[in-house]
Amino acid sequence: MTSTDDIRLELTGITKIYPSVIANEDVNLKVRRGEIHAVLGENGAGKSTLMKMIYGVANPDAGEMKWQGELIHVENPAHARSLGIGMVFQHFSLFETLTVVENVALALPGNPDLKDLSIQIAEVSNKYGLPVDPQRLVHALSVGERQRVEIVRCLLQNPKLLIMDEPTSVLTPQAVRKLFGTLRQLAAEGCSILYISHKLDEIQELCHVATVLRNGKVTGECIPSEETPKSMASMMIGKELPVCQHEAPKELGEVRLRLNKLTVESDDPFGTTLRDIDLEINSGEIFGIAGVSGNGQQELLYALSGEEPLKQNELIVICGEAAGQSMPDARRALGMGFVPEERLGRGAVPRMSLAENALLTAHGGGMLKNGMIQFKQMNDFAKNCIEKFNVKCGGENAPANSLSGGNLQKFIMGREILQTPKLLVAAQPTWGVDVGAAAFIRQELIDLRNEGAAVLVISEELEELFEISDRIAVIAEGRLSPAKKLADTNIDEIGVWMSGMWPGAGIADVEEAQANA
Repeated sequence: MTSTDDIRLELTGITKIYPSVIANEDVNLKVRRGEIHAVLGENGAGKSTLMKMIYGVANPDAGEMKWQGELIHVENPAHARSLGIGMVFQHFSLFETLTVVENVALALPGNPDLKDLSIQIAEVSNKYGLPVDPQRLVHALSVGERQRVEIVRCLLQNPKLLIMDEPTSVLTPQAVRKLFGTLRQLAAEGCSILYISHKLDEIQELCHVATVLRNGKVTGECIPSEETPKSMASMMIGKELPVCQHEAPKELGEVRLRLNKLTVESDDPFGTTLRDIDLEINSGEIFGIAGVSGNGQQELLYALSGEEPLKQNELIVICGEAAGQSMPDARRALGMGFVPEERLGRGAVPRMSLAENALLTAHGGGMLKNGMIQFKQMNDFAKNCIEKFNVKCGGENAPANSLSGGNLQKFIMGREILQTPKLLVAAQPTWGVDVGAAAFIRQELIDLRNEGAAVLVISEELEELFEISDRIAVIAEGRLSPAKKLADTNIDEIGVWMSGMWPGAGIADVEEAQANA
């Protein structure tokens, strides 16, 4: 029997109430020394709020917290870190204009030497299979690379309790395996881990115990190894997990997106140059692109969105029109919808309301008349999106940054899908979204394809790509592999291709190396 001395963290009756929602109500939770403890729940169930109270970002309105047997009030994150509590946030807490090493230094006590710290970062990142360059500016990093920085920063603090909020949402399967090895090692050394993830197969494999939250309340506990992903999903959402209906595509229509030898030199010395990317996506199909984070996905998305117009117009053709030099609004006018991988800042303006954020990309659907905003149409569109995509929020006037990550993702995806674009480009479409909502979003993408849209999905979740794609390719070191039909490949083959090892790959690299020798 476990003694009370083994209990590292104990929450009793924790309650947090916001003006529009009860985030947590009478939550009890015990985390033992060396335990990997999962917290399960739908988007908006109160998981992230609970973690923020433990870390000192928010204060509970009622209840008490014990740390290693003693009553305590965590005043702020610095206080939490001094106790030995570290947290990896779902929404990254990094300064974009600083380097990796400067960001890490801010979380450490005293005034660490940046040169020595850079060496420590390199050692820790290599040891745990989370490669990151200490000298890179954060704004130049992809979402997956930023995730690595957050994790490495926490590991450098030698925490007694490590809180991880969706830590694998943008990691590759290989990186996930290495991270799990790290977490098991930390737990064996006595570190306690609070683990939030919507990937129930990960919970089943990794975690010793799980607490289930629904609508801010604890509704049960389980031992994940004795459950199945399906049974845990039922505990979370209170019903059977929906399954996507993905039939073979009907006859394909016109080419909606064509890339013609797309080559884009990266201005960032640490960035990835795109080289000779050829791609055609037709009406009525979903094309998936897999890849390890930092292999050109971000550069490809910038090129497709129009945020960085190209020098040659014919490199990108959208719905039959050359658009390489077009700005984002001109590309949308051609029929393209776009979902960036960074939802706060690029997908939505944090302090603007959901209705105002709807206006930013969906104004072409009757929200403007003679240059004047039609507020009823704007609000009705946002309400429809909130209702159809089950976005838990304080209504259409709620600011974007008041939503949980998963609910904001649902709103952004819904905003683009409801415009019925001819071409939809979506990056990480279900990042941080719970299992039920992820299945719903994936089905909406399939339905959009069935209605004749061309859909490009760039994702680091292979299971997702294999669930919804009709054809799949891999991006590695800025080059795109040949495309394969789903029936002609498998996850293992695509996993190998993600290292850049597809038939015919590497020839150009060898020739370039010989020329430079």
